[in-house]
Amino acid sequence: MAKQLWLLRHGEAVPHGSRSADEERELTPRGERQASVAGAALSRLGVEFAACYTSPKVRARDTARLACEALGVAPVEERALEAGFDRDAALDLLAGHDDGERILVVGHNPDFPQVVHDFTGARVDFKKGGIAVVSIGDGSGELLALLRPRELESLAEPR
Repeated sequence: MAKQLWLLRHGEAVPHGSRSADEERELTPRGERQASVAGAALSRLGVEFAACYTSPKVRARDTARLACEALGVAPVEERALEAGFDRDAALDLLAGHDDGERILVVGHNPDFPQVVHDFTGARVDFKKGGIAVVSIGDGSGELLALLRPRELESLAEPR
């Protein structure tokens, strides 16, 4: 049975140049909402994760923390997600998990669209606060879903 890689791009952050270092850029109020909505949407879908890994950059860490509040999993910082996250790094993370398990990774562009492409051949427009789901078996992958923030918002709303 294939493993699933769920990629959550961090929410909207303060612009480049507003802080001394890129690593310290924080989420805007809109970015905080995007992160909370992503977690609520995944929770309403009943998605359970074996683990959540996050980039150590503030905007990603905060996105992971807010999203995971609704998911019952504690985010773990993973340096590979800081910059240069690629197919091999994704396979390394997945190697620590059993077949059929799902892991959530929280990180950045341009890495995430490239990882999706490397596994599936798909070209995706990865919005801040958006999610892509890739099923991975024997090194190849299939794009199962691409959810933009507005779609996550619809999923998170009580019916």
